[in-house]
Amino acid sequence: MKQKTIEQFSEFDIPSYEQWRELTEKSLKGASFEKKLVTQTYEGISLQPMYRKVDADHLPFLHSLPGKSPFIRGTRTISAGWEINQELDLGKPSAFNKVARDDLSRGQTSLNIVLDSPTKRGINVYDATLEVGKTGLSISGVTDVTNALKDIDLAHVPIHVHVGSNALPFLALLVAHCEQNGRLVEELHGCIGMDPITELITTGTLNYELEDSYSLMADVTKWAIENTPHLQTVLIHGNVYHDGGSSAVEELAFSLATGVEYLHALTTKGVDINKAARSIRFSFSVGSDYFIEIAKLRAARTLWAIIVGKFGGNEEAQKMTIHARTSAWTKTIFDPYVNMLRATTEAFSAAVGGADSIHVSCFDEAIQKSTAFSRRIARNASIILKEEAHIARTIDPAGGSWYVEVLTNEIAKKAWELFQETEEKGGISQALIKGFPQKVVQQTALKRVKNISCRRDIVVGTNMYVNLEEKEIDRLETDETSQIDDHIQQVKSRERISVGSLVASSNITEAAIKVAKQGASLAEIAAATGRKLNAFINVKPIHPSRGGIQFEELRLAVEKTEEKTGERPTVFLANLGPISSHKARAEFASGFFGVGCFKVINNNGFASVNEAADAAITSKADIVIICGKDDVYQQAAILLTDMIKKASEQITVLLAGNPREDDQVRFKKAGISGFIHIGSDCYEVLSQLLQENGVVVP
Repeated sequence: MKQKTIEQFSEFDIPSYEQWRELTEKSLKGASFEKKLVTQTYEGISLQPMYRKVDADHLPFLHSLPGKSPFIRGTRTISAGWEINQELDLGKPSAFNKVARDDLSRGQTSLNIVLDSPTKRGINVYDATLEVGKTGLSISGVTDVTNALKDIDLAHVPIHVHVGSNALPFLALLVAHCEQNGRLVEELHGCIGMDPITELITTGTLNYELEDSYSLMADVTKWAIENTPHLQTVLIHGNVYHDGGSSAVEELAFSLATGVEYLHALTTKGVDINKAARSIRFSFSVGSDYFIEIAKLRAARTLWAIIVGKFGGNEEAQKMTIHARTSAWTKTIFDPYVNMLRATTEAFSAAVGGADSIHVSCFDEAIQKSTAFSRRIARNASIILKEEAHIARTIDPAGGSWYVEVLTNEIAKKAWELFQETEEKGGISQALIKGFPQKVVQQTALKRVKNISCRRDIVVGTNMYVNLEEKEIDRLETDETSQIDDHIQQVKSRERISVGSLVASSNITEAAIKVAKQGASLAEIAAATGRKLNAFINVKPIHPSRGGIQFEELRLAVEKTEEKTGERPTVFLANLGPISSHKARAEFASGFFGVGCFKVINNNGFASVNEAADAAITSKADIVIICGKDDVYQQAAILLTDMIKKASEQITVLLAGNPREDDQVRFKKAGISGFIHIGSDCYEVLSQLLQENGVVVP
């Protein structure tokens, strides 16, 4: 049977690429092959409509194996899946503990503690009361750590904490907690990671001398190597670039540059390269471009292996540990349940790309702190990918795909070029001071925003396919304000101890642990290890944003106006002719104005210009959109506009379509204000119209 099948297929000639392309170009009827079928990405890569074996034949590392340098196919020889590493952002320690224990019992496998801003910056709660608990857990002393971690066995639960520019204060309190509660410090595993570069680029300032931060990094790393060998101490965040609107190449290049600076700092301060490299964990955001994100993680492992190898690191040290979180940039506040779908596909990319741990963002992440429901759905998305879709059973499931292999190579090459350019500017810290990464990311972000504005990039439920009848999601059952106020009062009532400078200590980490056990607060330890109130470095920050935020602001502005006046701007569709004549453009216009929260009055069309004019005027709409066929416009558009304008000059008349230039001149002269079509800048058009109708747009 097999032989017969082969003979049957052998009757057909195998077409060449040239033959396929010739036939494809004929089907385009004169349209450009490159413009129609070749996609230009934000990474500067031209995605072809088809990839062949010949495209991948000569790629480097194509035949590398899982668990072998340069780890394009993963760092393990046996697939172990990923840690379900969901962020927990409760503010009060006791409240955090309750949620953490519950979520760990329901499928979460790693404890991802999000700290609030004062804790990461090493500031007393009573010096920053308005920020306490707003973005995460507030930790002031050992008591808070004990309350947060009560009955959580850190010997069996990995811990993941981003601690800002200095890991020592939090680490000292955690170790003090372990020793006071009879727990073995050496059993700690996971990452308590400092990242001064991310702190600098996120806030624009750094309250430590950068060299002092690196000295602290080296001291903490040396201590961890000797006392907690399975605990990483550096956590590099590419997320800050992604959330600012960067491309995958930019996120990867600047993260690698940060890794190089940290490796240099650690090794020059006496940390062995093999141990220094294994102390570093990377955190990347995973966006909606499915294959790009898979390729990014594969390329990241390869480039890091090359870098560590250049430093003299052995094969084991060349393995990159990757934490992935689904994108904050792609999430929306309207139609928020769509965020569940976005987060699931993004988590799928992270899993296929070989992430070691994954946070799936809660669907209400852009709106509020998570609820029990939103955490459960996010957590279960990861569990289903692992346990039901069986993604974890295969190492490098995308490997061997000619498309993915080519894309991985392209991203690696372009990221390496940008990485080298950053190094030529003196490394990441000097490049940030010069504003280079900020400029690069801003340029990409502006392109993204423009494409969303023009609806070339679709954000479902926000700039396309909106649901104006959606109901508000369930809000948090309890307000944390009273809990946080209670926490602040408890901290204020604690006895303070005087802590002198620890920077001159022969073992600064041991000294910090000692004073932590004596009752020193996190802020006191931070001050004793070099934190100052004034900034040592100032750079232009990269602010996190979301792709759909500009449309959300329009809609919120309309809703605010409607609350005050009871009305919102109204659009009347002057549909000319039978349904078949105006349907396509009427639906386009309805969707176009719907995303701006306009009230749209539709109809089945009018047989005459007089009927259309009377209905438009009677509707008392602020805006009238003429919808129909081009040949109908030639006969009716100017006449209809004249009738409407005679009734009220205040009515704005627009036309659905993109007429020829000479027709546009005639129509505008007759009083038609503009034209809406697939090439229109939707945001700009809606923003201008809303302002003309009394809506205050941000």
